[in-house]
Amino acid sequence: MATTGTYNFQPSLADVTLYSFNLCGVRPTALTQEHMQSAVMAANLVQAEWAARGVNLWKVELVTTPLVQGTATYTVDPSVITILDLYITVGTGSAATDRYILPISRTEYASYANKTMQGFSTVYWLDRLQSPTVTFWPVPDGTTVSFSYYAVQQLDDAAVAGAATPDIQYYFTRAYAYGLARELALIWAPEKFQLLMTEAEKAFEQAAEQNVENQNVFFSPTLSSYWRV
Repeated sequence: MATTGTYNFQPSLADVTLYSFNLCGVRPTALTQEHMQSAVMAANLVQAEWAARGVNLWKVELVTTPLVQGTATYTVDPSVITILDLYITVGTGSAATDRYILPISRTEYASYANKTMQGFSTVYWLDRLQSPTVTFWPVPDGTTVSFSYYAVQQLDDAAVAGAATPDIQYYFTRAYAYGLARELALIWAPEKFQLLMTEAEKAFEQAAEQNVENQNVFFSPTLSSYWRV
């Protein structure tokens, strides 16, 4: 089998839209401005759905923010869907050390009697508002320099102008096309909606199987208490 030796397949949203309309039975010669307007909306709705379904690993970024003594709450960019892991840094340069800290719920934070107590922060609460914030407890006391977290970022807005490409990985291309076709079928080809919904779900599940971190997990139960010497 002949090979090209290239890896440049990255269709624009316009190309994906044409294919998705083909799946709906709508030919390119029949497309109007109204079709394209609905496609842009549908593409962004597909991306919003994917953000709700889980972690898109290619959109995980490390964000670092300075800590200020006596300041408990810090703003988080609204494009952040959620925080996966967070650690705080003590010292700078070669002397810097990181300490992983755990998230808590709103209820647990509310249960703390002294929310202004300063000390070495051990937990944080992510308040998922329209303008999210992260709050530390105990409140940073000046011994820590910064905090860093792995943020799941929102996918870049979908647009057809300028040959823009969807903000997705290669292995999600088919899932994107079928997800877009499913949304468009609701408007332009309702008789194909059930079929395309099934195919879109299958395509997403196949892509999601690859959207994982591969590492070994070991479980070591503690059995010492079951034995007497």
